Amino acid sequence: MTHANSEQREETMSQTTCCACAPAPSEEELGARLDEVLAEYRGKPGALIPVLQIAQGLYGYLPETALRRVAAGLGQSYAQVAGVVTFYSYFSTVPRGKHLVRVCLGTACYVRGGKAVLDAFKQRLGIDVGGTTPDRRFSLEVARCFGACGLAPAIMIDDTVHHRVKPAAIGRILARYADTTAPKEETTCDSPTPQL
Repeated sequence: MTHANSEQREETMSQTTCCACAPAPSEEELGARLDEVLAEYRGKPGALIPVLQIAQGLYGYLPETALRRVAAGLGQSYAQVAGVVTFYSYFSTVPRGKHLVRVCLGTACYVRGGKAVLDAFKQRLGIDVGGTTPDRRFSLEVARCFGACGLAPAIMIDDTVHHRVKPAAIGRILARYADTTAPKEETTCDSPTPQL
């Protein structure tokens, strides 16, 4: 796949999903997009992980139907594909929230209160590790190290690392993400859509 093709596909994908009024792509449309990706990667060494990354970007997670389609499209067994998905924590077979909260439980973070921070997130969000809030705003996971041991305990929300987190600060931290995840009451396509 050329760089230009990759940019063109990303631009097309963002154009089809940028308006809040646009309906979510149907299962058939997602399957057709995945088939295009499979056609580009078929026969290329090491194609499985990039295809799974793209598939997860399309679906938001990796449902069984997508895994079976990837297996058939790349000529691999379903067990091989599912094995890769379960091995890497990046991949998810359940829908994730808009914001991914990862609490570090590496040695330094654990010793400096990481477990209490995790418990505070569980209580505040009402979910356990691996879960997603019913409104699909947040998913909660555990990580082993962010490389910020001197500033432990650390958490990561999406791509932002928060240092020296205290359980009492959880509500304030989550509030930073509330405005961007709040459901829009009346959104129309006439209003400009912010570009991310």
